[in-house]
Amino acid sequence: MLPTDLLISRQNGEEIIPKRLLINNQTCAMAAELIHCFIEATGSTQGELDRKLLDWEGDSPDYRVKRGLAHILKTSFSTFEVVSPIDPKALRQRVFALAAQSVPSRQATQTTLESLSTALSEELNQEVLPEQISKGLYADLQENRILTQFDHPAPEALLHRYNLSQVQGIFYRASEMTLNAHRNVPGEYKLLIRYLKLFQLMTYIEGDADHGFTITIDGPTSLFKPSTRYGLAIAKLIPALLHVTKWSLKATLQSRDSYSGTIKTGHFSLNDRCGLVTHYPPGKPYDSMLEASFAKRWESHKTEWVLEREVDLIPIPGSVMVPDFRIVHPDGRNFLLEIIGYWRPEYLKKKFAQV
Repeated sequence: MLPTDLLISRQNGEEIIPKRLLINNQTCAMAAELIHCFIEATGSTQGELDRKLLDWEGDSPDYRVKRGLAHILKTSFSTFEVVSPIDPKALRQRVFALAAQSVPSRQATQTTLESLSTALSEELNQEVLPEQISKGLYADLQENRILTQFDHPAPEALLHRYNLSQVQGIFYRASEMTLNAHRNVPGEYKLLIRYLKLFQLMTYIEGDADHGFTITIDGPTSLFKPSTRYGLAIAKLIPALLHVTKWSLKATLQSRDSYSGTIKTGHFSLNDRCGLVTHYPPGKPYDSMLEASFAKRWESHKTEWVLEREVDLIPIPGSVMVPDFRIVHPDGRNFLLEIIGYWRPEYLKKKFAQV
């Protein structure tokens, strides 16, 4: 996803319209050129890559678009690693300790590096060159990390990812979102609700599998204190939603006017004909860290109660539940268990009222 300074949108009345790139020869050529920059930079430092990107960006009026594309390649397709014979902090301590034993000079520096090179080669049972020590000394600085792997996408895939990221960024400032899902197979409903739970979103679900569901999602600005993390969680739902066949959503957005300081309200809508392309694989989503941690702790207690993971849609009056777990006793007793992530008092009251 994109940071807020790289999000681009325009406003038509109260309607917010995010930036979208056309998928054509011109934009594909631009994306291909950028991807080639990253391929050529593999094995180089992040600082060297950043300088290449500045040259590529030039004085283009579309510099924010180019930076956005580069950001996606950096964060989603690139692996940067610290490359050093040993932990850079420990390496600095040893170099400085040796250097303190002599008067600073170019010759003394080379002697220090060669001395430590010999010691580390013996300790690690592999050759460590003075040049490796010199490069590894500050290898933990961000600009010195090495681009060790680049899983390059097709130009079209990068452009689709950019367009999706611009739409996702809209939801960073949502106060509420209403999602209607209808005429879908039950498996799609279950997958959608599992994703809602995976991202620990505060949701109110009305309807049934036969007629469809209306799902209201509280946004990050509805919390006691607006949460960037929760806004990101809502944004992560959008690629999952693209796996559902029939849906539409409307979101209410809040932002602070940079001049007057007042809160402005905007609106955004999206549906299954939006043309966005998901990068999420189809099928079952992974458990959230919260659920995985709970299951691990449950197992460590060695209780006779069995924790079951797969629980079907549970119809309740006017709504549906998908509990996270079912706990079953050998004598036949069983209880459904739902784990709550983000919450506020009104949300919990509505949840309790449903059951």
